[in-house]
Amino acid sequence: MPHLMNTYGRLPVAFSHGQGCRLFDEQGKSYLDALAGIAVNTLGHNHPRLVKALGDQVARLMHTSNVYRIVEAEAASDRLAALSGMDEVFFCNSGCEANEAAIKLARMYGHQQGVEQPAIVVMEQAFHGRTLATLSATGNRKVQAGFEPLVTGFVRVPFDDIAAIEQLAARNPNIVAVLFEPIQGEGGINPAHKDFMLALRKICDQKNWLFMVDEVQCGIGRTGAWFAHQHAGIVPDVMTLAKGLGSGVPIGACLAAGRAAGVFKPGNHGSTFGGNPLACVAALTTLDVIESDGLMAHAVTLGTAIREGVQRGLSGVAGFVEVRGDGLMIGIELDRPCGDLVKRALAAGLLINVTAEKVVRLLPPLVMSDAEGAELVAALVPLIKEFLAG
Repeated sequence: MPHLMNTYGRLPVAFSHGQGCRLFDEQGKSYLDALAGIAVNTLGHNHPRLVKALGDQVARLMHTSNVYRIVEAEAASDRLAALSGMDEVFFCNSGCEANEAAIKLARMYGHQQGVEQPAIVVMEQAFHGRTLATLSATGNRKVQAGFEPLVTGFVRVPFDDIAAIEQLAARNPNIVAVLFEPIQGEGGINPAHKDFMLALRKICDQKNWLFMVDEVQCGIGRTGAWFAHQHAGIVPDVMTLAKGLGSGVPIGACLAAGRAAGVFKPGNHGSTFGGNPLACVAALTTLDVIESDGLMAHAVTLGTAIREGVQRGLSGVAGFVEVRGDGLMIGIELDRPCGDLVKRALAAGLLINVTAEKVVRLLPPLVMSDAEGAELVAALVPLIKEFLAG
């Protein structure tokens, strides 16, 4: 037995290599990848531009330290600022680290505003990570169980419910920020309404709160915009990124703007590996390819085709609730727990995921072709029908 700590219920397959939207196991069997490493492999597998850029960078320089200037990090921060309208970027290695940075920034901001016990509003069904602070902010008791006492300073409200936040604003003087996902990923592919985001932005401005968006799963072009909140035409005070930013190379980022910019000073936060040359070249290349190859527009058209195909195939089938999402972030909700579908799909050469117990989650690489999208629907719909038929 491998000496890996038993923290994952791994499926009985190991992949040897990949090409585009295909992965191949040790026996050579091919699988259509509709999960992209959980929204990570933005450019699929073995993308020639990414492979070349990373190889060239490995031959030059992989890591120095944030003790020194890192020109690749400077370039990546400039690019993200230009795409987002934000002012500052802190690089780290993962989504939970990016959210930890956001939580720390909000607390420091609160103290600078004279709030002794700063509180952050978070949402039910949210997922922000598995470190102590981020799992405390997460709205999932399964993630939190066994790790009490949780970190205090979070106030939870129903997702997409502006009235609940208005009530909090009227009675809780300790609130300094709101943290939410424009589309909840682990929570079941639940999009926030545009009106909710606009109203929340207005409340944050009125109350001098930080408007903080977790775009770890829904950002980097997946929904047809660089960042999902941009569909509402707003700019946050804090935004967190990771997953698809490096197309498989670990990188996270916490961006700040407006009243959140300038809160952190030297010594307030840091990361040993964050922003190293290799990770930042991966991010720059990912952003370049998304832009040059029109992958955001493609995410919209292909995502629409997949959702419409699923809707046609499952409409009227007992047990099918709905298909929802935005771009290539798609959830198919059933009326019963459906985790067994993951193994059934694996046997059929299809990689999917189930989240929130009853939602089939599709997060394919942005490079998935129209033909592969049709193949995905053609393979998945019969599997779901068979499952629902018992």
